[in-house]
Amino acid sequence: MDSDKRMSLEQALALVPDEGAVLALGGTTLYRRPMAFSLALRRRFLRSGRPARLTLLCFTAGVESDVLVGAGMVERVRTCYFGLEIFGFAPSFTAAVHAGRLEVDMFVLRPDVQTVVDPYSGETLTAFPAIGCDVAVLHALEADPEGNAALGRHWGVDRELSLIASTVIITAERIVPRLEQADVIAPSVRAVVEAPGGAWPTSCHPLYPLDGMALLRYTDVAETPDQATLLAEWGAGRPAGAAV
Repeated sequence: MDSDKRMSLEQALALVPDEGAVLALGGTTLYRRPMAFSLALRRRFLRSGRPARLTLLCFTAGVESDVLVGAGMVERVRTCYFGLEIFGFAPSFTAAVHAGRLEVDMFVLRPDVQTVVDPYSGETLTAFPAIGCDVAVLHALEADPEGNAALGRHWGVDRELSLIASTVIITAERIVPRLEQADVIAPSVRAVVEAPGGAWPTSCHPLYPLDGMALLRYTDVAETPDQATLLAEWGAGRPAGAAV
């Protein structure tokens, strides 16, 4: 069996089901987010209408998720936070919620959530079903062709996502012949994509910092006609003079 899992970004996009997939995006808030993948997925949707009706599953959701919501390709969000930290609200998420275009997975809206009585204390507890995930996309500092990946010291819940997702896609700043130590291991990974600068404008410490000016520009133009131009620029790669 060929153990080389390297793919182009376009090939990896095709691993996301066309309709109703649960898509997990790794990293946390504005750190190590799979921006190159999100921007490419958005372009694919604008060309073909697929993938549609996504459920986003994120520990925390940020700009990588906001660009997908703004495109109209997200039906539901499951996260404990959706925003841009010191840069304020996530503009497309906020607009979609206010317009009733987006379902936010809150407790009162979850018919699958049940209560159980603790047989020892008699206390009533809330029981959540196990979380399922179709595709998880994790951005790594390094990966090898087999799919082992190094995430750095801030994992978020990426390692857990790699275990529950049916398909795991790694985008990596660089692909090396072999990793001696990995945070995500090869057997759980389906695809490896080399994507230098693939987290920008979020940070990928210690390789490059958060680009605050780029995010401020995003908050200025989001939900306006200028947003498409900005995201087209972002999709072309990190601009010259951007944070490195």
